[in-house]
Amino acid sequence: MIAQLFAEYWDRLEGSLNLWAVIGFLGQGVFASRFVVQWLHAERKKRSEIPLLFWYISIAGGVITLFYAIHIADVVFIIGQASGLFVYMRNLHLIYRARRAPTGFGV
Repeated sequence: MIAQLFAEYWDRLEGSLNLWAVIGFLGQGVFASRFVVQWLHAERKKRSEIPLLFWYISIAGGVITLFYAIHIADVVFIIGQASGLFVYMRNLHLIYRARRAPTGFGV
């Protein structure tokens, strides 16, 4: 009984695993890995902060997942991923702008 259920499940899973499903899983995996990066960074620094790598991983995972969302033509998923990408890129812009800003000496 269990073997038959497993075989039926495997057949359905195998039929749905195609290149686009792999791309979707890859995007989700990359996106999820940013939390591991942030956690390890916080443990190393002994305080909670978001490392620069977090934003780059967010963009990479977001872009891959956006391609998948476009492929499956899910407008909710597309809008969610596209708006997230805007936020990640904006955060990087703010970080780099702050690094280029004068330090305020003599003010």
